[in-house]
Amino acid sequence: MDSEKPICVMGAGLVGSLMACYLARRGSRVAVYERRSDMRKGQAEAGRSINLALSERGMTALREIGLADEVLKICIPMRGRMLHAVDGTLTFQPYSKDGKSAILSVSRGDLNIKLMDYAETLPGVEFVFDARCTGVDLRTAEVSLVSETTKEAWSVAASTVLGCDGAFSAVRGSLLRTPRVDYSISHLTHGYKELTIPPGPNGEHRLDKNCLHIWPRGSYMMIALPNLDGSFTVTCFWPFEGENGFDRLDQADWPTVKAFFEAQFADSLSLMPSLEHDFYANKTSALFTVRCWPWSRDGAACLFGDAAHAVVPFFGQGMNAGFEDCTVFNAVLDRQAAASPGSSPDWAAVFAEFQKLRKSNADAIADMALENHIEMRDKVADKLFQLRKKVEALLGTTFPGRFNSRYEMVSFSTIPYRETQRLGLINDEICEELMKGIDDVKDVDLEKAKALIGKYFP
Repeated sequence: MDSEKPICVMGAGLVGSLMACYLARRGSRVAVYERRSDMRKGQAEAGRSINLALSERGMTALREIGLADEVLKICIPMRGRMLHAVDGTLTFQPYSKDGKSAILSVSRGDLNIKLMDYAETLPGVEFVFDARCTGVDLRTAEVSLVSETTKEAWSVAASTVLGCDGAFSAVRGSLLRTPRVDYSISHLTHGYKELTIPPGPNGEHRLDKNCLHIWPRGSYMMIALPNLDGSFTVTCFWPFEGENGFDRLDQADWPTVKAFFEAQFADSLSLMPSLEHDFYANKTSALFTVRCWPWSRDGAACLFGDAAHAVVPFFGQGMNAGFEDCTVFNAVLDRQAAASPGSSPDWAAVFAEFQKLRKSNADAIADMALENHIEMRDKVADKLFQLRKKVEALLGTTFPGRFNSRYEMVSFSTIPYRETQRLGLINDEICEELMKGIDDVKDVDLEKAKALIGKYFP
């Protein structure tokens, strides 16, 4: 393919904008096409999660492109979960053994704008908005586009096409029209709706801003993440069906909905003065997992982020996994450049190595995110689970560098997801053995713990 043609990145969301930064820093000419209008000139698209949890994998990517310090200015650290019981009792569960490590609450829109603004300062980057991709010719890497404003159709010849266009990817749609491509979308029986806790009268946060707040209620839950303006974005994760499901409550009258909140989330009710309006005005959205293989076709196109592996949000890793895709992809390009200095990328070889490195890890975080849904809604308030967390913290502080919880490995390291999944299963065996016959963390047999850790982690 002609090296003078631009690399076409489809999608100017978080992953597409980050990918443009990586490529431009390599000296590539990059054209980014986005179906939506430029969010810097108006509101972000409705129905998308307003807050995201940024953790080490995402920060690694931002450090590599030189944007980490700027992004930290728009983040709020969350050092653990604050559990809200039905009676209003609060229980704090730190994310790390020392209670200091934090995931970062960040506005999706603000982060996206930071990435786009930075990308546009780099030579060779062009953003084209209101441009809907209708397909990719996987023989020639030619992209077909339609203007969302004028409805004019045109095509662009690319050196290659990088599909960063989200869970409903048009690039993936073209890939699916080729032979031997596997694809699945698995919906949860639960959906989500976003609400708002506004700031206090002086702009202050009305809940602890350094926590991710959870109202666990067994088969459903509500969470809240802090914003810089003093507000919290509240998300209800409820089943669609059943007495307390969205199918019923979305159609119920206000007294019924209010009574449900009074019974299950009483301590939040006074914090949401616009609840009645928000509950009916804000749409209910679906939650699903996307799996696809292969992610590429020859050297013409490759999928990244949600286009390749959309996950449910319960481990806070969707964005982080997409950012890590970009980090790994850049490393593959580095290796090829070192092996063939001065040569144009062999896109087919690059894509083949990239997808081989990432597929098993994408599957692992998809599985762990589904498991974490059950943990957050069902287990966090359970006494046995709380003991388990204390045992994990004890082992982590007693045997530093040899025992780390799965959550810490996922959120505070760049250990491959597949390896964290494997190590997490070993942790389960160790903790289950140590918890037999005890109901207090002070009763853990540390000699036995030392022997078990020595057995599994020599």
